[in-house]
Amino acid sequence: MTDAPLDAAAPDAPARPYQVLARKYRPETFADLVGQDAMVRTLKNAFLADRIAQAFIMTGIRGTGKTTTARIIAKGMNCIGPDGQGGPTTEPCGQCEHCRAIMEGRHVDVLEMDAASRTGVGDIREIIDSVHYRAASARYKIYIIDEVHMLSTSAFNALLKTLEEPPEHVKFIFATTEIRKVPVTVLSRCQRFDLRRIEPESMIALLRRIADAESASISDDALALITRAAEGSARDATSLLDQAISHGAGETGADQVRAMLGLADRGRVLDLFDLIMKGDPAGALTELSSQYAGGADPMAVMRDLAEITHWVSVVKITPEAAEDPTIGPDERARGRAMAEALPMRVLTRMWQMLLKALDEVAEAPNAMMAAEMAVIRLTHVADLPSPEELVRKLRDTPPPPATPPSGPGGAPSAGNGAGTAQGGTSAQGAPAPTHRGPSGPSASSGNQALALAPEQALAHYPSFTHVVELIRANRDVKLLVEVEAHLRLASYRPGRIEFQPTADAPADLAQRLGAALQRWTGTRWGVSLVNEGGGDTIAETRDAADTALRDEAAGHPLVQAVLAAFPRAKITSIRTEEEIAADAGADALPEVEDEWDPFEED
Repeated sequence: MTDAPLDAAAPDAPARPYQVLARKYRPETFADLVGQDAMVRTLKNAFLADRIAQAFIMTGIRGTGKTTTARIIAKGMNCIGPDGQGGPTTEPCGQCEHCRAIMEGRHVDVLEMDAASRTGVGDIREIIDSVHYRAASARYKIYIIDEVHMLSTSAFNALLKTLEEPPEHVKFIFATTEIRKVPVTVLSRCQRFDLRRIEPESMIALLRRIADAESASISDDALALITRAAEGSARDATSLLDQAISHGAGETGADQVRAMLGLADRGRVLDLFDLIMKGDPAGALTELSSQYAGGADPMAVMRDLAEITHWVSVVKITPEAAEDPTIGPDERARGRAMAEALPMRVLTRMWQMLLKALDEVAEAPNAMMAAEMAVIRLTHVADLPSPEELVRKLRDTPPPPATPPSGPGGAPSAGNGAGTAQGGTSAQGAPAPTHRGPSGPSASSGNQALALAPEQALAHYPSFTHVVELIRANRDVKLLVEVEAHLRLASYRPGRIEFQPTADAPADLAQRLGAALQRWTGTRWGVSLVNEGGGDTIAETRDAADTALRDEAAGHPLVQAVLAAFPRAKITSIRTEEEIAADAGADALPEVEDEWDPFEED
């Protein structure tokens, strides 16, 4: 089918059916292929040297030209030129009978098979039986199998022998998007070509040429949006261009393409990103609602936020990544400024939370509600201090005051402004002697704790270590063991504890810890669980030295040799040189036994 206009003198001629741009501008020669220079160079040299393999396999994402390349190779093998005297070439004429028939998919000697619908060994047996017959009219009989990874294992096995030693007049060309699913026995019998994603610059140039050929007015920003949405696929980009031209009705801009794709304005997404990073929940929700009212899909907004987070992170590491042709100059400037201002740990935390938010928005009954909750969570996490800032803050916090002097009977002196917290801790949070009667802690100490204002009571517990000491002072062994073994502290401030429980933590740990702290301090504590962000437990930190010692011992060549000789052997205990020396010194001392003499008088 040609692209020449119909003859105006033939008003009764049938109207030519419309052909989509993806088919109308499908490459017909190697020169038309975009972004596949390495493959084209290899094939051209092979044809010139008459080193044409018996089997090829093309792999790559959808829309990069695998099947089209297979047809071009088939044309080059069978082209005879306009005069009928040509030989195999990388520049098929496109005019001879073989070239036209192959591109139209009707050549009797070029058989195309879709392995997605014909996966069994019976389909392959038909090919095996027909390869022994020479081509009817062409130079080679060529079998093109698309989505070859869909063939069954038995079908692959049946094809192996023919694929390794085919007749001289037979060639195989395979195409697949899942190269890892193709058996290595098949791959080893083929020349493999990996078709690359098309670079944005090449894609924009291709779309511009097609738009000019179609006399369609479309802005560069619109082409950039289409290129970004196509993700390196020429067929996807051409199909989106076809849709955009129809959507714009002759003149298409970025806003129309954005509305067609359901995208939010990237500049407005940057505004939303900026509001989140500033910790402004009200402003962020207002901006999200405005974008939603304008037609933006909440899922698309979340994806754009994740894309911007990734892009800013990459720009922070490699500033030249900002020079992306699909991104406008204003956005580049804003991206560079954000990369300079935002720490990498904030960006990585944003990325992790957005990944979780994407799942929540996809699974929620109402996508907009889930997106709003995700934005609220992101704005509140954005202003959290970093681990370094927390360590610095704890280091700069003054230690609790010393225990006040005791009066008669061991009770604190009256009038010193200090009381004893309920459960046996001083008002400063340090452990103090517990006076217990038949019914537990003395009532006077509890009343003193309750008499303190909440701010005063909580001020005596500036760090989580003070909380642990409070539990130890009250001799709640069960709670102490569970806190040390199952609590991964994520955030702490006096009166508020957030922790990530271990997999085997008791379900009611947070409830019991909060109740115990309220009982001992006379002040309400907020104890809540989080899904991520917790550090090591106290037990893990305490056992880290022993674990490191075991790892060091396991890495010793002699120990490795013993474990290799005795696979079931285990390291049960480790003794350092200092401990061995101390034990040897103790053994060297004479043992003195006190013998009891029953006749010895006092």
